[in-house]
Amino acid sequence: MDINIIHSLEKRLSQDLPGFDIQNRMAPPVGSEKYKQISSDHKVACVLALLFPKNDQWHLSLIERASVHPNDIHAGQISFPGGKLDDNDVSYEDCALRETYEEIGIAPDTIGILGELTPLFVFVSNFLVHPFVGFTTESPKFTLQESEVKSIIEVPMDHFTKTKHKQKTDMNVRDVILHDTPYYDIYGQKLWGATAMMMSELEHVWSEALGK
Repeated sequence: MDINIIHSLEKRLSQDLPGFDIQNRMAPPVGSEKYKQISSDHKVACVLALLFPKNDQWHLSLIERASVHPNDIHAGQISFPGGKLDDNDVSYEDCALRETYEEIGIAPDTIGILGELTPLFVFVSNFLVHPFVGFTTESPKFTLQESEVKSIIEVPMDHFTKTKHKQKTDMNVRDVILHDTPYYDIYGQKLWGATAMMMSELEHVWSEALGK
């Protein structure tokens, strides 16, 4: 595996980020401006985009959220591991690592944090999400928190950079039709909404780190 890619990504993440303009490429066309209108009473959540080597390629771990919680408006969706900031968390990074360990079983001391993407306000749940990027040097052995995570989806980073995997469709969300909503096609499943917006920025800085 080419660890130099990871070093280049870490360097790119330490510089000015492309921010909302790049995130907005994957935003639903209706209401996208609400992602910039952070409420005064917002809650904080942290997520981790975890990179790992597999089959001589850098992969990303995504989770399919469990559908057992009727009040979870993100149930069944594809996302990064993560969750709400806890009173015991000493930092946003600590929260992202703790939640990743709880949800998919990857110990914090095996993860190297490369940097943070641009925080994104998820207005439908009133969370300001802080996305971190990390990596492991070995392909991890996932242990799922089954009450929260239905499955792990392992995706090569190159998958996200291919135009054919970025599509649009009408989405039926809680009996509301969202027309022409952009999404990443992940082996027949749809990665859309806030996670797709964060992924859009990660995809962009990844390509820049590769010199593309």
